[in-house]
Formats: sequence, structure tokens, C-alpha cells
Amino acid sequence: MVVRVKPGKVEGNIYAPASKSSMQRACAAALLRKGTTVIKNPGKSNDDIAALDTIKKLGANFTFEEQGDLVIFSQGVNPINNEMNCGESGLGIRMFTPIAALSKEAITIQGTGSLLTRPMNFFDTIFPELQVSIQSNAGKLPLHIHGPLVPADIEIDGSLSSQFLTGLLMAYAAAGANGRTIRVHNLKSKPYIDLTLKVLHEFGWEVTHEDYTVFHFNALSSQRAEGEEKPYTPNQEPYTYTVEGDWSGAAFLLVAGAIAGDIVVAGLDVFSTQADKAILQALSDAGAGLSVQEKQIEIRNLPLKAFHFNATDCPDLFPPLVALAACCSGTTTIEGVNRLAHKESDRGLTLQEEFAKLGIEIILQGDLMLVKGGNIKGNTVHSRHDHRIAMACAVAALRADREVVIEEAQAINKSYPNFFEDLITLKAIINYE
Repeated sequence: MVVRVKPGKVEGNIYAPASKSSMQRACAAALLRKGTTVIKNPGKSNDDIAALDTIKKLGANFTFEEQGDLVIFSQGVNPINNEMNCGESGLGIRMFTPIAALSKEAITIQGTGSLLTRPMNFFDTIFPELQVSIQSNAGKLPLHIHGPLVPADIEIDGSLSSQFLTGLLMAYAAAGANGRTIRVHNLKSKPYIDLTLKVLHEFGWEVTHEDYTVFHFNALSSQRAEGEEKPYTPNQEPYTYTVEGDWSGAAFLLVAGAIAGDIVVAGLDVFSTQADKAILQALSDAGAGLSVQEKQIEIRNLPLKAFHFNATDCPDLFPPLVALAACCSGTTTIEGVNRLAHKESDRGLTLQEEFAKLGIEIILQGDLMLVKGGNIKGNTVHSRHDHRIAMACAVAALRADREVVIEEAQAINKSYPNFFEDLITLKAIINYE
């Protein structure tokens, strides 16, 4: 799909998309919990659909109700197929692999697109310690595993991705790893682990930690329902979970408002543990007109200045931050480039190359990205099959001197299928081919 975005102002009200980080974790927890779970505000992105397909392959059943709720019924991990495919979801493959290993059945784990090139040798190293046999393709997909996983005291490296730890935390909790510990060195993206622990807590498992270096597992404790604590039983049903608004997707809307408009974004929890909530700090530092309220965020265009931001714990913010920095006077510094190599594309290089087509110079210096603000020029860019690159270019196009053409723009379906429609709702001028 080719999308043409004309420069112009955005205005109006919009509701944030559902968080795929919250949605996928809720699907995993609903599979593990046993019984019936009702998920409100479910996501419909490609990654969310892949998560639903995965839990179905692992034994859960689900239906969408007329009012839009997602109802999941599970009796635990009980695979109906000896193969599962996580699509192109990095979280999906890293979270569901340890969960699938809870089964005593042999399972082959597949993926598509860029997931086929991402390193998975973490599992080659750690699974033998958990009595899970594994055969990978030289540290990449497909993975052939045979459990069941038996929790043990282990030490892991958390520097590549916190998503590996998320999968282990969920698998250990479901396996009743009471008294076992996971020690973690150099953990990145700690806010995403906070989200994992929050979901586990809300579904009835208590996992504690010592400054994110040692994680402890306790017995199933309590089930939260309507603000009350009740004794937890594995088959207590139904349990209702509401998926949060997505700060990752909403970051692009907020940047659009900061550089080219006057908009209101609703549906975001300002107390969320999502790492990408940090976009508010960047917007504030850049001088955007920002009003954060309990149920909505108002943002409007003001003269913007260069800022310094550390994105090590929220690497998905790099693309919207680059779009923001391109419209700031001066040179913006963003830390955390080392976290970008194993995304849907090598995002550091991709951002540098695609924004160069728009007349914006980006310099990569080790772990630093320097973005020189300037006049954005209309041109043809390519998503590189990366959803966040497509969205970043579309937002920057609002301030270009002429139309920006985005090739392979359907990449947005991975996380935010309605992105272009939402921009049109905000009166952006967008055409499809």
C-alpha cells in the first residue's frame, strides 16, 4: 500500500488505540489462569491477532461478543497442535516460548518476516537448565522444544530484551515456582517488566523483586474483582480485564499535535507502567503546549526546541522522537541506540536513511543519536516493513514543504491498523493507493 500525506494542521479529539503490550500479556495470563476471562477494549493489531492464534494453538478458546468484548476460556497449556506461529511479534515469540514449554508435548515455534532474523539463542542457553530440550536454527527460528519446563534457580542476561524475562516470569508463576528465583543482570526496559508484574498481580500471581535483580515467586494469592480482594481459586470465573490505551501508538498522535496541531487524546492512563508514557517528558522538554488531565491529554503546537532524552528503557519511542526532533530548533540528543538493532528493522540506520530523504540529518555516535532539526522536505520514503517507521514518516509529513509518499505503508497493521484513519479523523489530508 502506498500512502500520500500532505502537509497541514491536525485538530480534534481522538481515542488512543488499545495497547498491544497490555493485550498480549492479558492473552497469555488468560491462557495460564484457567477458567473464563473477559477482556475489554481488546486490540486488533496483527500482533494481537497472532497472540490469539497462539493461545488457541496452546489450548484456549475465545470469542468476540457483540459489544466488542473478548471472552477467553482456558484449562491451561494443553496444545492442540504441535506447531505455533507468533507472526512477526517479538514480544509474542519471547513470551509464549517459555509458556509453550510448560507442556510435555514437543512443539515447533515459527515466526514470519523480520522475526526470522532475530536472535533467539537466549533459549538455547537457558532451556537446558529448565529441563527443556531445544533445537534452534543456529540461534534463530524455527525452535523445536520439548518440555515440560521445571522451574529452577537461574541467572540471565537482561540486556538484549526484557521480553525474555517476561516469558519466564509468566511460565514460572503458572508452574508454581514457589521459592525459586531468577537473577537478572543488566536489565533493560524495566517499565515493561512492571507491566508484566502488574498483569500477573491482577490475574492472581504475586511476583516480587529486589531492585529488578532477583525475582521471587509466591503462591497464588488473590484475585482482584471490582476493586476487592478475594481468595483465589484457579477456576474462579469469570475474571474481567481491561486493556489499557497504548502509549506507544498514542506517542505518534501526541507528536502530531505538538508539531502540527491542537488535539485532545483520550483513553490513556497517566499512571500506567507502560514505558512509552515517557513521551510526555520529551514533549515537555521540547516545549510543546501540553495539558495532562486525568482522562485526556491536550496538546498543541508551540515553538519547539531541541531536547536531550534517554530512550534506553523505551526504545520504541525513537521513531516518534525523531519526528518531534526534526521539528525542533537545534540538535536533539537521544540515548539508547544500542537497543535498536534487533527491531523490525535496524531502526537506528533506518531512521537515519529514511529521514535523510526528508532533508533531516541524523548522526549516529555509538549509543547516541543526534537529530538536527530543520525544514522537512517532501519526498518518497519506504517503511522498510517497520510499522513505527511508517508512522514516524507520516507524522513528520505534516510539517513537510510538500507531499510525502510512504511505500509499503501497510506495515502499520502490526501495531496500529487504524493509524491513518485516526489521522484523517484529525483532519490530516491522506490518500491511499
